Amino acid sequence: MIKVNLSRIMGEKRLKISDVATMTGLHRNGITKLYNEETDGIKFETLEKLCTALDCEINELLEIVKEDKKEATE
Repeated sequence: MIKVNLSRIMGEKRLKISDVATMTGLHRNGITKLYNEETDGIKFETLEKLCTALDCEINELLEIVKEDKKEATE
């Protein structure tokens, strides 16, 4: 499973969704979905804009979390 750490990064930088939308030019709804981890995909362009605006690397924004085999089948 891929975990999106946008909410953590934004919290550390004390940024609101509206701040990130202004900084990146991305739509608030898309940022909200990423913030709440309610999306099943992300464009490379979006990743680049977020990483540039938040001064972070892709591996800080996204991480692979290994699921237990039992959890994966539920």
